Amino acid sequence: MSAGRSGIVDVHSHLFRQCCDFDDVFKADSARAHDGEVDLTVRWADYAASSPADTRTVVVGGKARRSGLWVEDKAVAEYVAEQPDRLIGYLSIDPTQTGWQDELRFGHQELGLRGIKLMPMYAGFDPGDPQYDPLFAYAESNGLPILVHTGTTFVSAAPIAYAQPRLLDPVAIRHPELRMVLAHLGHPFEGECIAVIRKHPHLYADVSALHYRPFQLWHSLRLAQDYGVLHKLLFGSDYPFTTVDASVAGLRAVAAVPGIPGLPPLDRDAVEQMIFRDALPLLGLS
Repeated sequence: MSAGRSGIVDVHSHLFRQCCDFDDVFKADSARAHDGEVDLTVRWADYAASSPADTRTVVVGGKARRSGLWVEDKAVAEYVAEQPDRLIGYLSIDPTQTGWQDELRFGHQELGLRGIKLMPMYAGFDPGDPQYDPLFAYAESNGLPILVHTGTTFVSAAPIAYAQPRLLDPVAIRHPELRMVLAHLGHPFEGECIAVIRKHPHLYADVSALHYRPFQLWHSLRLAQDYGVLHKLLFGSDYPFTTVDASVAGLRAVAAVPGIPGLPPLDRDAVEQMIFRDALPLLGLS
C-alpha cells in the first residue's frame, strides 16, 4: 500500500455458523456456489489472515425464512464487539415475517447495529412495493445504510425477479437521502444496476464475489467506466465465499487485461481507487 493511502473497506462480509443459521435445503443448495457443500462458518482468525491488517469491515448476517437462512442479530452484535476497531455490524430484516418492526428497532436501538441487510430475492418480496416504505423510511430517518442483495443466487426457492436492481429505483425516488449499496453489481443485471446507481446520488454498488468470473467482471467494469460510474463502485469480498486478498488480486488481474483492440482498456488507476475507496463516509458510517 502506497504512502498516504487509506486501508481497504470491505462493505460486504458475512457472519455465518454452519451449525445454526441454515436449514438442510439451504446447505444443499449452497453446494452450487463452490462445486460441493462447504462449511460456511465464519471465524475471525480466518478472515483476518486473508485480509490486510488495516482492513475495516461491514459484517452482515441475513434473514430469509423462505430460503432457510436466519442469522440472529445478537450473534452479529457479539461478533463485531470482539473487534470494535475493525468491524461494523448490520442487522437483518425479513419483512415478510411477523414482528420485523420490533426486530428492526431492537437491532438498531438495543444492539447498536449500524446498517441493514435486505435479501428480497431470498425472502421473496418486491422491495419496490410501497408496503415496505416504513422500513425504508426508518432507515432514512435514522441514517442506517442498507446493503441489498441484487443479482443471482444458488438457492432454488429464491425468485430471481426480486433480485433485479431496477426494483430499488422507486425506493430511491421516494427516499432520496437513503444510502443503499446494491450487492454484486447486480450480476447478471450489471447494466441495469449501473443505470440505477448513476441516477441517484446515494446509491452505490459493490463488486463482491465477482472476480472468479473474470470476463464478466471485466465487461461489468468496462460498462461502469463507459457510464462514468466507476467512482460509485465499492469494494466488497462476500466472505466466506471468497476473501479480501483474493478479491484484490482478481480485480488487479482484470484491470491489467489489455482489452479489446480498438477500445480503450480499463482505467487501472480507477480500479486501484475503488479497491481503497473509503466507503464509510459515503454511507454515513464514519
